Amino acid sequence: MRIHDISVALSPDLPTYPGDPAVSVEPWQRIAKGDEANVSRITLGSHSGTHIDPPRHFNDAGITVDEIPLDLLIGQARVVEIPGAKQIGRTELEPLQLKGVERLLIKTGNSEFWKDKEFRSDFAALTVEGAHYLHHMKVKLVAVDYLSVEPMDGDGEVHRILLNGGIPVIEGVNLADIPPGDYQLICLPLKLKDGDGAPVRALLVDNPDAAAQGTFDPHTSRWPLS
Repeated sequence: MRIHDISVALSPDLPTYPGDPAVSVEPWQRIAKGDEANVSRITLGSHSGTHIDPPRHFNDAGITVDEIPLDLLIGQARVVEIPGAKQIGRTELEPLQLKGVERLLIKTGNSEFWKDKEFRSDFAALTVEGAHYLHHMKVKLVAVDYLSVEPMDGDGEVHRILLNGGIPVIEGVNLADIPPGDYQLICLPLKLKDGDGAPVRALLVDNPDAAAQGTFDPHTSRWPLS
């Protein structure tokens, strides 16, 4: 069973969405300077790197990061690949047979952008039609491989369709080395009280079904781990 870390490392070299705070990591205490321990001061926006958008991001009445049910963030997930397209609408999504898929991770050419320190504005993103389609298909969570689910020229409607429909969005995952297929997603955001977003550590686990079907040994008290 292999675990894939699909989070990007937070650092000052990480691209940030225009207008958001840049990531800063500064030494606060250092053993080399005579301090007892090493301590750093971190400054970042709530939507830095790999992060989650809860409904509160676009709605003052929406639930916040600390209120998202954990069973939405842990469970069966599917990675699909849509190469080439910059606008992802119903035409791109319908052939993927998403019926029954609750957690959807969309892999595009965006994942190659993480090699660049500068923000790329030409990223692939969902259209309004695509967001409506995912809501219609009862997808419960969507993840995309760059810093926004919505194009640069969007007016927030893609976010509102998903978030007001109860679909949290994970933005900024790195799927460059992840083949399409079914996985188990484990996504744990910082428990930021009243947060409109928060960085997450997101993982994909291979073959979750096989891992859950271990044989019980009646001669021990140990159940197989899932």
